Amino acid sequence: MEEDVHKVVKERYGKVAEGSSCCCPGVSETRSGRTSQMIGYSEAECCSVPEGANLGLGCGNPTAIASIQPGETVLDLGSGAGFDCFLAAEKVGEEGQVIGVDMTPQMLEKARENAEKGGYKNVEFRKGQIEDLPVDDSTVDLIISNCVINLSPDKQSVFKEAHRVLKPGGQIMVSDIVLTEKLPDIVKGSNAAYTSCIAGAMLVDDYMQVVRDAGFEKVEAVGQDGLPIELLANDPMSQQVLEDIGMDLEEAKRVAQTIKSLKLSAVKPAT
Repeated sequence: MEEDVHKVVKERYGKVAEGSSCCCPGVSETRSGRTSQMIGYSEAECCSVPEGANLGLGCGNPTAIASIQPGETVLDLGSGAGFDCFLAAEKVGEEGQVIGVDMTPQMLEKARENAEKGGYKNVEFRKGQIEDLPVDDSTVDLIISNCVINLSPDKQSVFKEAHRVLKPGGQIMVSDIVLTEKLPDIVKGSNAAYTSCIAGAMLVDDYMQVVRDAGFEKVEAVGQDGLPIELLANDPMSQQVLEDIGMDLEEAKRVAQTIKSLKLSAVKPAT
């Protein structure tokens, strides 16, 4: 089952990487630019990264809520084309390091190209699954992730791995999709809904309990926002979901009311 999910996600996001385009100039006039600004990024942030780094795939801005300090080591789970990594790289500075982990070859290729174009010497991209991170124990100060953990079929392993690689006292701050009530079966069974970060989402209380069970403390919901309805109506991935499951827009809007963007913070105990 896990292999099947990973295969579907890899195929979907590989196609996204291959078909991506730049969000600047005119970031506010492009789909990726509009999406990014709706979920918390500024136009300046969108245009500060190399062309093609921002694919408009997130559900929040974890670098905005993360207290990134100069000299820290930051790990991005599901780094895609490198957008959040490059924003974090500016904050950690030359003495710091940013590591992006992604399992999709096309995304890694694009991210590495973007790093070279942008001259980022403090960013590294590694191939791997977020359930089995290619990162040593207790070596990371801060973990960020943007709308990726919900794609994992084994979220418990993701957070246990996050706990393993963090230094004592290290922090995880993620933006992710959660639910306030269970999805209809027709949505849960859709591959398109899964790869659009919907079908794999958990109820918010269950999600936060998984984080606690992994050994984290101070597990807090920093913010919980509804997704803009405009994204559902205009986003090609959302339209594909509706076509796949045969749901009309009005019913989809009702279901969308139960889908939230959670900004979560948690800390690995210092001892």
